[in-house]
Amino acid sequence: MLIDPGAQARRAEFSVGALSYWWPRAATLAFYAEIADSSASCVVLGETVCSRRTEMKPGDWLALARELRQAGKEVVLATLPLLSSEAEWRSVRELAGQEEFMIEAGDASALHALEQAAEQRGGACRFVLGPHLNIYNTQALREHAALGAVRWVAPVELAARAIENVNPPLARVVGPHGEIATEAWGFGRLPLAMSARCFTARHHRLRKDACDFRCRDDADGLRLDSSEGQAFLCINGTQIQSAGLHAVLGEWPALRAAGVGRLRLSPCSRGFAEVLRTFDAVCNDAADPTDALEHLRAMDLPGPLVDGYARGAPGMSAARA
Repeated sequence: MLIDPGAQARRAEFSVGALSYWWPRAATLAFYAEIADSSASCVVLGETVCSRRTEMKPGDWLALARELRQAGKEVVLATLPLLSSEAEWRSVRELAGQEEFMIEAGDASALHALEQAAEQRGGACRFVLGPHLNIYNTQALREHAALGAVRWVAPVELAARAIENVNPPLARVVGPHGEIATEAWGFGRLPLAMSARCFTARHHRLRKDACDFRCRDDADGLRLDSSEGQAFLCINGTQIQSAGLHAVLGEWPALRAAGVGRLRLSPCSRGFAEVLRTFDAVCNDAADPTDALEHLRAMDLPGPLVDGYARGAPGMSAARA
C-alpha cells in the first residue's frame, strides 16, 4: 500500500450525506440546525430517493443551503440516482445550470447536464462524483474527472485496498480543477439498489402513484429480518438499503492510508449528532475505536453496526476495531 506521508497530519473531514428518508419539514429543519453547529465540513442536500416527496421544495433546499453556507459549511446539491420522468430530468438540468452550489452527480444524466452547462459557461463545472456512479478503476475515474469533478465518493462496497487502487494517494487522478479528492462511506445504512417501483407502496399493497406517502411513517426506513430473526435489508420507497449501519471506526487507519480524506455519515433519526462527535473523536483525537463502537452500540440506533465491505468481507459482518 502506498502511504501518503502527509495523510496522518491532516484532520479527517466529514460530510453529512443527503437525507434518505421522508421526515416532516419541521424535523428536517431541526436536524440541519443541529448540523450547522457540528464538526461536519460539508452537507449534501436534496431528494435522492423519490421525487414525489415534495414537502421540501427546490426553493426550500436552496434556502437551507444558504443558511448552512452562512454557518461555514460547504454545501453540495444532490441529484436523483435514477430518473423515471421528464420532470425529473428538468430538475437535474436546473440543478446543473445553477452556479451557486456544486452538485453531486447521481447518475449519467447528471453528467450529461453538467456537460451542457459547461458548454454554456465556456468551462468545466466543478462537481462531486456520487457513490452510485460505476467508477471501479483508475481509467473510469480519469474519464469522469475530465468533466470537472473535484471529489469522488467511492462506491459503498469498495474496501480500502480497492479505493487506493482507483485513486492512489501518491498518484492521484487529476482533472481540470486539480487532484481528485477521495471520500468514503463512513456511517449509515448502505444504499444497495434502486427501482422504478416503490417497495414501500408494494408492501402496503398500494400503487406507486397512489402510495399515500406511507414512507413518512418510517423515519429510518422499514427493516426486514430473515426467517432466523437476523436484520437483513431495509426498504425505503424506491430504494433498498442494508439493515445494518455501516460504521468504519475500526477501519479508519486503513482508509486514511488509502487516500481517503473525508468520510460520509448518512443521517438517521436518532443520535446522529452523537455519532458525528464519536467519529470526530476517533478520527481526529485518537479516541479508542473499540470504546467508540461500544458507545454507539449502547445508543438507540436503528440497526446493528457492520463494516464488512470496508475490510473486504461480507457487508453484514459486525463492525470491529
